[in-house]
Amino acid sequence: MFCPVIELAQQLIRRPSLSPDDAGCQALLIARLQAIGFTVEPMPMGDTLNFWAWRGEGETLAFAGHTDIVPAGDANRWINPPFEPTIRDGMLFGRGAADMKGSLAAMVVAAERFVAAHPQHRGRLAFLITSDEEASAANGTVKVVERLMARNERLDYCLVGEPSSTEIVGDVVKNGRRGSITANLTVHGVQGHVAYPHLADNPVHRALPALNELVATEWDRGNEFFPPTSMQIANVQAGTGSNNVIPGEFEVQFNFRFSTESTDESIKTRVQALLDRHQLRYTIEWKLSGQPFLTARGKLVDAVVKAVAHYNEIKPQLLTTGGTSDGRFIARMGAQVVELGPVNATIHKINECVKASDLQLLSRMYQRIMEQLVA
Repeated sequence: MFCPVIELAQQLIRRPSLSPDDAGCQALLIARLQAIGFTVEPMPMGDTLNFWAWRGEGETLAFAGHTDIVPAGDANRWINPPFEPTIRDGMLFGRGAADMKGSLAAMVVAAERFVAAHPQHRGRLAFLITSDEEASAANGTVKVVERLMARNERLDYCLVGEPSSTEIVGDVVKNGRRGSITANLTVHGVQGHVAYPHLADNPVHRALPALNELVATEWDRGNEFFPPTSMQIANVQAGTGSNNVIPGEFEVQFNFRFSTESTDESIKTRVQALLDRHQLRYTIEWKLSGQPFLTARGKLVDAVVKAVAHYNEIKPQLLTTGGTSDGRFIARMGAQVVELGPVNATIHKINECVKASDLQLLSRMYQRIMEQLVA
């Protein structure tokens, strides 16, 4: 039986859109949206294709997503080639099936059905699509949001199609995300011979007590929506490779995933005070990749919860766990932002797959959310 959601998902999966290459995916989506009366504004930025599309006017509900994917890995380990979408035992296999070409297909087909049923809908329906979410995220949603904000575009509600679910569609809805900040720390010492330690200054030895204290620090206790801020050491590097040389420098990279109980500035201040207290000679560079955001209960969350309950007869958990998403950029526009997408068990893995019936269900949920907010 022909299913428009599955058919469109398969068309997208066949296009090997390795980030930030779009490989023709957006042209396919744009043609479908223009056919139902959307105005489409391409917004290419550097090596990245983006577009902003809208239909109607007034209170605005946008659907956001990305056409780019991560590499497939060893194609020989897939049960079928990663860019030849195949359905086996009810599962649609292919790179991007879950993250997030399945969601994109569900969104567009939902819009087609919604417009057919409500050609004179009262609000504005929009799409914000990028091809730069899986890589640097430098020329994608963040740049589109900057342009939209500069001209005071209205965006009230935004649904991001990231794969939020864990076991069945809609069991988890992300109504926020933690912030992320990375420190690149270099502790300076004096290189020398291991047999003459009094003529050197070992930065590894000096740094270890400070690192132990960093790891043991309670940064905050989280709150009703966020787990406590966590800090993890990701990379360490020192030495010349020789067993008889005391290194002159020790490099440590660590990352914080932080709740709204902390800020990037409070974290920086506390870390640097700790390093100073240990009397280290150091340089430190910080990279903030996202501020935390939270969408409290309101019209968007209520609409999503009702749509999930209608089709799956469950009440979703509202969580802020997981990595960052482009929702962090969209939230800067003052919009209510949530993430609702398919089951995420196989994302970025060999044999990525999603239940075909879940994509059809997701499309119906998306359509019902449109009907509650802009019909």
